Amino acid sequence: MITESGVVTNATPSVAWIKTIRSGACEACSSKESCGTVNDQKEMIVTVDNTLNVEKGDHVVIGLETRPMLFLTFLLYVFPIILLTIGAVIGNSLALFFQMNPSLVSMASGFFLFGFSFYYIRKKNNSLSQRQEYKPFLVRKKSHVIPSGCSLP
Repeated sequence: MITESGVVTNATPSVAWIKTIRSGACEACSSKESCGTVNDQKEMIVTVDNTLNVEKGDHVVIGLETRPMLFLTFLLYVFPIILLTIGAVIGNSLALFFQMNPSLVSMASGFFLFGFSFYYIRKKNNSLSQRQEYKPFLVRKKSHVIPSGCSLP
């Protein structure tokens, strides 16, 4: 499970808005501009279900399951390459059958299936974004423990 610390900026009985600092893992993500980050700042706001009855100002830990993220990684990076390869193989076979240039038909059918993979990913994204396992969730509230040797103002 991927976890991040954050502070509740607003909360209702059903939804909480958590301000968290964007981690180093976000820098390499291709979706970093569309997930709630503000310009190039390190802060981002994440909306989660308020399952722990948190209130404004609470320090919390939010989590995201790893398994769905691995599936998304496969879908975004490996699936298009697989379809590109399958398209090239199919094109090569069809070119021999129709007595056409194998390189040209392989390239055309490979690019067609490569483009189709992005269309499929776009359609799949709409359905996956509604599923609960792809959304962040509250893991726990952090306790406000004062370290020894520190005094209250």
